[in-house]
Amino acid sequence: MRYRRVIARGGTYFFTLNLDDRRSALLVEHVSVLRLVIQKVRSVHPFKIQAIVILPDHLHTIWTLPPGDADYYTRWSLIKAGFSRGISSGEQVSSSRLYKRERGIWQRRYWEHQVRDERDLQQHVDYIHYNPVKHGHVSRAVQWPYSSLHRYVTRGWLTAQWAAGEVAIESDSSNRGER
Repeated sequence: MRYRRVIARGGTYFFTLNLDDRRSALLVEHVSVLRLVIQKVRSVHPFKIQAIVILPDHLHTIWTLPPGDADYYTRWSLIKAGFSRGISSGEQVSSSRLYKRERGIWQRRYWEHQVRDERDLQQHVDYIHYNPVKHGHVSRAVQWPYSSLHRYVTRGWLTAQWAAGEVAIESDSSNRGER
C-alpha cells in the first residue's frame, strides 16, 4: 500500500467543512489563524491529522482520534469558534444566527465519514490531495500550498508528479458535502 497507516481504534474520520458564503476566501486569507486554532485544540484534545487541504471556502481533512475517543464534535466546535473569534467581523448574518449569537462564517453542519479500511483511507487521502485541481485552483496538486500533499512528498510517500497527468480519482462530490 502506498500509505503506511493503520486505522486506529479511536477511529479515523474524513470531514468536509464549508464556509457559509461559498464565494468567500476566508480560509486561505486567514490560514495562519486556522492553523493556530487547530494547533491549540490539538494540544487540549489530541488527534492526528492524516491528510488535509484548505481551500478558499471549504476544507477536507482526515483525523485519527485517540483510542476510545470519538468526540470530534467538541474539537470542530472549538476550531470553528476559535477561527470565527480570530478574524474580524463583517460578514452578513441572518436573523436566526443573530438570535443564536453566531457569526455566520461556517455552515452549521459538516460532512463526516468514518474510514473503514486502508483502501477507504487511500481513496479519501487521494481525494483530499487532488481537490485543488478539481476546483481549478491549480493545474497540479503539488502547486497548492495549503495541502498535506507536501508532507507526503517530503516523506517519500508520493512524488511531486503525483496526479500531474491523467488522474483516475473518484470525485463524487455529492458524498462529501460540496456543491
